Parts: sequence; C-alpha cells; structure tokens
Amino acid sequence: MGENPRPDDPADDSGSVDDLTHTDDEGSVQMVDVGDKPDTARRAVARGEIRLQPSTVEAIRDDDVEKGDVLATARIGAVQAVKHTWETIPMCHQIPITNVDTEFAVDDDRVRLEVTVETTGKTGCEMEALEGVTTGLNVVWDMVKAAEKDADGQYPATAIRDVRVLAKEKRRLD
Repeated sequence: MGENPRPDDPADDSGSVDDLTHTDDEGSVQMVDVGDKPDTARRAVARGEIRLQPSTVEAIRDDDVEKGDVLATARIGAVQAVKHTWETIPMCHQIPITNVDTEFAVDDDRVRLEVTVETTGKTGCEMEALEGVTTGLNVVWDMVKAAEKDADGQYPATAIRDVRVLAKEKRRLD
C-alpha cells in the first residue's frame, strides 16, 4: 500500500500548501479576497438524486403524501438554501443570486434534482448549486420519511447519491 504524500511534500506534484487559497502563510483559514476581480456572469449546474421505494415515488406522483406537495416544498427549500449558502459554508462569499432554476425528474425508484444558479459577481456559484441540490433532496426525505421507514424505524431503501457539479461557466460582461 502506498502512502498519500503530504500537500507540502516535493514528491506531490498536484499542488502545494502555497496553492491553497483558503489558508494564509501560517496555515490559518481565511476568506479569499476577491475584491480586485472583475465582475463576470457566472452559472453553475448541480444534480443529485434520492433513492426511494417505488410506493413512495408513486405517492409523490399522485400528490398523496400526508405532509403535502413534496416537490413544491423541496423547490422552496432548494431556493432558500441557494440564497443562504454563505451562512452555512465557512469562508463562502455572499453573492448576488440573479436566478435559480430547479428541475425535478421522477423515476420509478428515485427523484432527481438539478439546480442551476446564476450570478453576476466576482466569484462562482457552484457551492450554491450544490447546497440547493442537497437541501432540496433532504426536504424530499423529510417529507416522505414516514413512508420510507421500515418496521424498525430505519431507512434501508432511502439514499441521497451522486451529488455533483455538472457544469460551471464564466463569461465577461458586455
């Protein structure tokens, strides 16, 4: 078994401590200064899914979940999470969100959520898109947890998976 080199190990050509933007020269955590960066139009798209029992998915489709409209509630949660990302992720800048789009796909055994975030500013919005996806999927879980529990109160079929950034874009403003 090989060892993973330390970030400051000369044998590691993937980067050094000097490449870390959220630490200062002494290794203390800091917020990155983006003050001198030009404003640009930015867009990020993230996606994830929650695996559910087919009967739960059917209840979502039929709007037959006791707590209410699952996807409408999850959409609100996703948008709120996008707008509050800077409050939950340390060192994340508060950015002006210009648009949030949420798109759900309901399959036989899962609900997929894709969140697109747009901003005009000095830093990207991929963390906001990821926060939207994970919170939106957590809201789905919360809305259907009674249907997903087994006899022991566990969630053997329920899982949030494959959360990832699909795209991030940056373009100069005209």
